[in-house]
Amino acid sequence: MSHSASQWGSPTATRRALLIHGMTMCSKSWEGIAQLLVAEGFFVIAPNLLGHGGRKCTNYRMSEFAEDLRPYFAMDTSYDVIISHSFGCSVNMLLLPFLPKTKETTVILVDPSIEITEEQVKMNQNRFVELTTNVKTAEEYMAENPAWSRLDSVLRVLGLAMVDPNTVEVFKRNKSWSIALTNIPPHVKITILASDPNLGANCVLEQIPRDVERLNVKLLPDIGHWIQYECPDAIMHAIPLPRTKL
Repeated sequence: MSHSASQWGSPTATRRALLIHGMTMCSKSWEGIAQLLVAEGFFVIAPNLLGHGGRKCTNYRMSEFAEDLRPYFAMDTSYDVIISHSFGCSVNMLLLPFLPKTKETTVILVDPSIEITEEQVKMNQNRFVELTTNVKTAEEYMAENPAWSRLDSVLRVLGLAMVDPNTVEVFKRNKSWSIALTNIPPHVKITILASDPNLGANCVLEQIPRDVERLNVKLLPDIGHWIQYECPDAIMHAIPLPRTKL
């Protein structure tokens, strides 16, 4: 298991959660959600993806990002819930074959991109360069995002400061960015939390297949791409919890 990860709660907790951050973020960026999960009795692990949190990357293929996380599933290690955001959702979906078939896992995709055109890939590439070259201050992020706490803003800046600039190669070396949602394993339940299309959402509802078993989709009006900062309760409500907690 990678030493480049953040952990919250007790390893002896009866429930476990794995959190996968998005592009230009870091494991610490999950602090708010992690604390909510710990309060519900979870042990929480959030790895730093390749190229993030001070880590390097080599071939920049999506498959490498997923393979790098395989140790988190060693010896049939299971999780009650796996939560991912943005780019992390694409990595998350590649992890489904690693999940033990003996335990049901809830997978929450936070504003994922279901299909990305070549033009959008180039736009994301340019945005990556701009974000990492001209890193804004926490105060600037707070001014632009009134719903964010100061800690959220500080962790956003931390993630950007720790990204390997060469990770931009991800956008050049991966041709397919689609997320397959039609054949969900019987031991997996997926919830997609989609941001408001009027606020720069990644997730396009029209691209999500309908009537897929074990797939639930929820649109969050007036909530932008950063659902974990703007509306953490939406994520918590998507997690099966004891009836007394509902």
